[in-house]
Amino acid sequence: MSGKEVFYQGNEACAEGALYAGCRFFGGYPITPSTEVAELLSRRLPKVGGAFIQMEDEIAAMASIIGASLVGKKSLTATSGPGMSLKLENLGFACITEVPCVILNVMRGGPSTGLPTGPSQSDVMQAKWGTHGDHPAIVLTPASVQEIFNETVRAFNISERLRTPVILLTDEIIGHMREKIVIPEKGELEIWDRPRPDCPPEEYLPYDTSKGIVPPMADFGSGYRFHVTGLNHDASGFPTNKPSLVEPEEERLMAKVTENLDMIEKYEYFQKDGAKVGVMAFGSSARSAKAAIKQAQEEGIPVDLLRPVTLWPYPEGPTIEMAGRVDTIVVPEMNLGQMINEVQRCIEGRAKVVGVNRVDGDPITPENILQKIREVV
Repeated sequence: MSGKEVFYQGNEACAEGALYAGCRFFGGYPITPSTEVAELLSRRLPKVGGAFIQMEDEIAAMASIIGASLVGKKSLTATSGPGMSLKLENLGFACITEVPCVILNVMRGGPSTGLPTGPSQSDVMQAKWGTHGDHPAIVLTPASVQEIFNETVRAFNISERLRTPVILLTDEIIGHMREKIVIPEKGELEIWDRPRPDCPPEEYLPYDTSKGIVPPMADFGSGYRFHVTGLNHDASGFPTNKPSLVEPEEERLMAKVTENLDMIEKYEYFQKDGAKVGVMAFGSSARSAKAAIKQAQEEGIPVDLLRPVTLWPYPEGPTIEMAGRVDTIVVPEMNLGQMINEVQRCIEGRAKVVGVNRVDGDPITPENILQKIREVV
């Protein structure tokens, strides 16, 4: 990748990635450990014709990015655990109204106010299930500063292409880590925009699926008038409770994701011949896992590694494949065992699954994981 080399913090890389993707609106409320995203965008957005608003709380912040997206602006908000809890109702509104937007959650310890400056990975199930009702969840979990930049661009691309919210899920360690990264030249990373209507305004139906499961989306103020409601709706956007319309709408929201897995799913899978142990890790814990696996291999213990970059939808196929190769899968995570349940669900007893867990505000170290690998060999 060519481009400008910089020494960035993870949160700064997210802000710059958003600008690269074409983000022109940020609505947020400051909260540690995500605040640097808002600080940087408050200075950078006005210089590129964008807008920054500090709202009165996280509820309003989420509402503001939905409104900005409806007028055609790529929009971002950034928060952490307690703020994410407040955003969830409006996140559901964005799901059913199919309004593209990106939400960064830099995880910290909890619940409630918890550990404002301590790392955690305890929001992974909230990201999947936090919003009520049936809805798809697309959640990306970068593990380096460069990956935060790139995955922020990808989050906007997926969100715009599928007309749906996308969550970027990092943690305090990745968000505050500084690494050298390369800012790609303009055009080096592909930028996608939302499908827009090509019919006359008087013929426009915002949820008309006659040409595909992702209907074109007009900008408010562009001459196209349409109704937006959190209720189930018909093709015109007005509320309906007709079973013949409601069920297909609910199924289509899910199908936008399940029929586009090739575009959404991303993971690393490293196989080692003769491995009897596999590790599934994401985010900062995956960095510790890589160091632990390197040490294990120096001790003559081959270990497989699966690192989801797309956490939801969960990479079921690679997990099942790993379970077919090894006897035990180790799942390190900074919570009391959230993803371990997903691994167990996927592999249906094909291998033993054990966890390495910390919730004391300190990271999981390579030694923590290496010790577990030695125990299960």
